[in-house]
This record gives sequence, C-alpha cells and structure tokens, in this order.
Amino acid sequence: MQVRPDDIDMYQHVHSSRYLDYVLAARFDQMERCYKVPISEFQQHGLGWFLAGTQINFKRPLGLGEYFIVRTWIEEFTRTGVRVQFQIDRKTDGKRCSDGWAEYVMVTVATGRATPIPAWVRAKYSL
Repeated sequence: MQVRPDDIDMYQHVHSSRYLDYVLAARFDQMERCYKVPISEFQQHGLGWFLAGTQINFKRPLGLGEYFIVRTWIEEFTRTGVRVQFQIDRKTDGKRCSDGWAEYVMVTVATGRATPIPAWVRAKYSL
C-alpha cells in the first residue's frame, strides 16, 4: 500500500487513525485472497465482524508517498471472536512502523449481538 495525501496529518506524517484503516484494508484483502471468504459471504449468512478492541504501537512515522507492507494473522479464536495480530513495515527499508492487535466479535447483523463462530468459518481460517 502507499500513503496518500489524505492520510497525512498536520505534523506531515500518517495520522494515527489511518493505521487501523490500513489494517482493515489488508484484512479484507486477506480474507478474500488467502482464506477464500470475502466479507460478502458473511453478509449472505447474516453475519458480520464488529471491532471489540484494539491496540496500536507506533514505532516510526510513515510519510507521504511511502510504500508499506501490512501483515495480519489470527493469533487465537474465542467462542465468538478472533484476535488478529498485525505489523506495518516500511517497504524501502523493512523497518517496523507499527504493530498491535485487534479483537473482532462475530455478530448476527439483524440483532447486533455476538454469535458463536460457525464451524465453516473456523475451518476456512485455520490454514
């Protein structure tokens, strides 16, 4: 991915809120490309993922036009959710710019309430 002009804050580096946007974009891509389960498949089943909590550790700033690599992976499953770890590295030198985790809860969209993760989801995500 590449840092866009609208990602930059008044201090001339990526605004902290954009890092979570990068993680979400990478996660949606990974879900479809690697696990073969696009977000639309969850929607067809009336399911969704709600963000329950996150921690982002900022190591180095990213600047305008810089390319970076986002890596995400599932650290653990719970009955109704997953904990996803992530790393964001600058492409030119491989330096870690941020890392952290995000916890997502599976919900039934109609009710907005947590629901156990179906076996088919666990099987697809257990590569």
